[in-house]
Amino acid sequence: MIFSHVRRDFDAISVFDPASKNKLEDALCSPGFHAVTVHRFSHRLHVWGVPLLPRLVSQLMRFITGAEIHPGAKIKGGLFIDHAMGVVIGETTEIGENVLLYQGVTLGGTGKHKGKRHPTIGNNVVVGVGASILGPITIGDNVRVGAGSVVVKDVPPDSTVVGVPGEIIRHKGVRVQGTKLEHGELPDPLFEMIRSLRKRVDDLEKELRKKKAATRS
Repeated sequence: MIFSHVRRDFDAISVFDPASKNKLEDALCSPGFHAVTVHRFSHRLHVWGVPLLPRLVSQLMRFITGAEIHPGAKIKGGLFIDHAMGVVIGETTEIGENVLLYQGVTLGGTGKHKGKRHPTIGNNVVVGVGASILGPITIGDNVRVGAGSVVVKDVPPDSTVVGVPGEIIRHKGVRVQGTKLEHGELPDPLFEMIRSLRKRVDDLEKELRKKKAATRS
């Protein structure tokens, strides 16, 4: 099972990374692949109950790759971590198949309670640069999380989430094009709200000027 997942992780490099040129370069120069591959073995040691060593291995890979993946995290095949630097994946995180994480992503907890305290990520999910998904929430299949978003509530499948806190701005019906998250094309809900308020103020000012003009006449 481990080697099957490693193979899928390796194949994911050429799918998700536009800088991928050949298999040798992918194998030698992809820190995200290195981090996930070593995690799969440290996770097995964790499952077997080996003390200390799994955490030491994860800390070593944090130093080498910049990605911190707790050995307790459960990760299915096809995960690609782009650039890897600054990625944090917590102990009780569960990640589905064919997931893309950009640099700076945090899959973290929100407290010190025991048990499940980190997110569950579905299949075919893309999480943008610097996004944080916090707490024991569920991110459904085919979800896109915009760069810099902070998600603290469940997200249904086939949705796009942006903002702080994260808001669902697309759900079924309208599909995100391509396999990658096009950050520049995502709407900004805060900007849309401000624009709506500005339009409302302009309309009220026009109405007020008309009433003043009618009073004078």
